[in-house]
Amino acid sequence: MSGPDFLDSNILVYAHDAADPKKQRVAQDLIRRAVAGEMIVSTQTLAEFSATLLQRFAKEYSADEVVGILDALAAIRLVVTDGGVVRRAVEAHQTYGVHFYDGMIVAAAERGGCARIWSEDMNAGQKYFGVAVENPFA
Repeated sequence: MSGPDFLDSNILVYAHDAADPKKQRVAQDLIRRAVAGEMIVSTQTLAEFSATLLQRFAKEYSADEVVGILDALAAIRLVVTDGGVVRRAVEAHQTYGVHFYDGMIVAAAERGGCARIWSEDMNAGQKYFGVAVENPFA
């Protein structure tokens, strides 16, 4: 399968986390490519990212700043989660034994015609419904 790449929420988080400058640089480079049209995110990805900034990084990012970041990310193509994505996530769970929310990422990436999912949290090297997972920090 060829097509755009998919960014998992952990990539968005690392781009805004100064604790690991190397991971931050790699993640920021991926986001620049995403804004340029090379990658896709999903509503789930943006929701998880927002929740993390508002909760875990509440001292660093106000709600207004999170809104500003989301506005800056609005250029990235978005796969909207719907019933079909949820159903496919259940199939990913059944077929591959992944956690349901990882199945949602797989289903959204498949829906977006993605060749690859960039994620630190999923099994690098694994293919799910033809979509490969790669860890950009490995």
